[in-house]
Amino acid sequence: MIPADIDLEEEKREILRRYRALLRVCHRSKSRADRMRIRKAFELSAEAHKDMRRKSGEPYIYHPIAVAKIAAEEIGLDTTSIVCALLHDTVEDTEITLDDIQNLFGKRERTIIDGLTKISGVSNYESASDQAENFRKMLLTLSDDVRVILVKLADRLHNMRTLDHMKREKQLKIASETLFMYAPLAHRLGLYNIKTELEDLALKYKDPETFEEIVSKLQKTQAVRTRFINAFTLPIRRALDKAGLKYDIKGRTKSIYSIWNKIVKKGVPFEEIYDVFAIRIILDTQTETEKSDCWRVYSIVTDFYQPSPERLRDWISIPKSSGYESLHTTVMSPTGKWVEVQIRSVRMDEIAEKGFAAHWKYKDAAESPESKLDRWLSQVRDVLENPEDNAIDFIDNFKLSLFSEEIYVFTPNGDLKTLPVGATALDFAFHIHSQIGSQCIGAKVNYKLVPLSHKLRSGDQVEILTSKKQHPKEDWLNIVVTASARHKIRDALREEKKLIAEEGKEMLKRKFNALKIDFLSKNIDEFVKHFESINATNLYVRIAKGSIDLTRLKGYAIDGARIRFEKEELPERKSVAPETSADKKVLTTQGKGEALLIGDEQQKVDYNLASCCNPIPGDEVFGFITVNEGIKIHRTNCPNAQELLSKYAYRVMKARWRNAETVQFEVGLKFSGIDDVGIVQNITNIISTDMNVNMRAISFEANHGIFQGKVIVLVHDTKHLSALTEKLKAIDGVLTVDRIESEFE
Repeated sequence: MIPADIDLEEEKREILRRYRALLRVCHRSKSRADRMRIRKAFELSAEAHKDMRRKSGEPYIYHPIAVAKIAAEEIGLDTTSIVCALLHDTVEDTEITLDDIQNLFGKRERTIIDGLTKISGVSNYESASDQAENFRKMLLTLSDDVRVILVKLADRLHNMRTLDHMKREKQLKIASETLFMYAPLAHRLGLYNIKTELEDLALKYKDPETFEEIVSKLQKTQAVRTRFINAFTLPIRRALDKAGLKYDIKGRTKSIYSIWNKIVKKGVPFEEIYDVFAIRIILDTQTETEKSDCWRVYSIVTDFYQPSPERLRDWISIPKSSGYESLHTTVMSPTGKWVEVQIRSVRMDEIAEKGFAAHWKYKDAAESPESKLDRWLSQVRDVLENPEDNAIDFIDNFKLSLFSEEIYVFTPNGDLKTLPVGATALDFAFHIHSQIGSQCIGAKVNYKLVPLSHKLRSGDQVEILTSKKQHPKEDWLNIVVTASARHKIRDALREEKKLIAEEGKEMLKRKFNALKIDFLSKNIDEFVKHFESINATNLYVRIAKGSIDLTRLKGYAIDGARIRFEKEELPERKSVAPETSADKKVLTTQGKGEALLIGDEQQKVDYNLASCCNPIPGDEVFGFITVNEGIKIHRTNCPNAQELLSKYAYRVMKARWRNAETVQFEVGLKFSGIDDVGIVQNITNIISTDMNVNMRAISFEANHGIFQGKVIVLVHDTKHLSALTEKLKAIDGVLTVDRIESEFE
């Protein structure tokens, strides 16, 4: 329905304005033929979506135009990508078919749009997650054409920019998916600007209060940072000018998500994060001299400021596999603060900002980001081409190839190999060759004998020891961290299982001959049912391994060429209803705006508060249907929420608190400060006397004038908890008070 107050003529003019703005940024689509293809795609998309509107009430065509603009301007993609961006929702949402796309534009466009089109009706309540299935489908096109992922990232970025109009539960699901898979993908493809914006927007919707708090603190400290950067860079500027170097110096503020991540993982407040910003020195120099010029600048910087040897990162000599090149050092400023300085050329900076897309401008470089991307794609091809994993396992395995940090190790001949941080000697063996991995019995690292599970470090020289008698084992899957090694091991185990199954099959055939019955599927099925095997292959493996002894077969009758097993009388067991009350609840609440009311005894649905995040009234929460433990209530900012919402959204249900101050909930607090006489008494007085809060457990530890403590208290809700926290922070000597996710460890 089109709202009555909409000016349709003005909307048409606005659509044309946006289309012209798109054409202005299509820098790689200059020819008349390219422009005609883009116009044809735009007109087809506009006609197909003419009666559709977004949640905001805007014409739907605004979205494909915006996605195409991101693809062209922010990623730097070609005409084919822009055409696919304009048409990416047509097959899914309109009458246009993939055949239509192929007839009008070509086979390549059909392949990309097919990869971008969601599978309809792929899942129900009991099947694998539809997000995982659709992501799997999209990734299966990745090794064929990386533009599928690039257009999808542009689509996801625009959706995140316009998420305000979505329902809260939809915001949480999309934000969690973005953090779980799309931001790491953007990072792996070298799209650092897009990765940063995706992470910041995801945090904005997952934890809006924290997001706004960090934004506010960054704004308040902006002037101080600017003055500091100007003073810090002044002597460097003078020296660079004297050396005759062309340069630009920028102060780069750390992303909001990165600051939040550091606060959470390091347990430090905003004020104590020393690398809230970094200094970036960008040299305008020739490609053949850029490496030596960067080291000249490093020498100038360290002439003025003392560097930290542990914080030198040389990604100029050995670039990251995404193509990232830069020289990073951390130096001590005159005010006693550590400052990160990044040194790079204009070429390196463009590749760092645009990643994959920048290779077109610098295609004559020794090894472009495109060739490095191809090398990465070849590493994940095993994952993409393996059809036997279920969708969830598939996504988990693909995640293994999205490592942000890498190590560089050497073969005995001095060849350089890139592996993810945490890779083991066994990962290295499979990285060299499948057969070497399968026969690996150990390794020599820097000439010292080490086990298969030995974790490698950058600079290690690795020699693999093999034996023809060795073969892959099940527990090897717990040793390796790379997706390619994991798949090669699984493939080898499957092959071994096939050989064992063949042996078991021959044993069963001989038994059938002895019994004078035919080796037919109906007789085999009878054995499968009787021995409660998953399938015939599983039956054969069990026979070969001796867990089924065919020499002691009993309880059967032979009718001609048919065998039948007599059914045993089993004790009567309670049948489990196909739908538990939890199943019914999720099926009736999903999509109907209804929510599980926590604390309402009228609802006959079992639920438990998740121990991983200990939610209390006032926390924003959701319900998650577990396999064996009913409904678990999690906070939306629970450490596990991101994975649950992104992989298993079909098992998530809305939940909210019933207003009831009579109920108390356990919550943990940790605090630290200056150790002084009476500090423990002051803290316990505030908790017990002033706030009338019951304590379940408390512990204190003092060391060299600093104390740390933990307490588990009973509170009514988040307001009650906030009041207690503020009271504790006001005590002289108490420096930090933070909520902890779980009870004492």
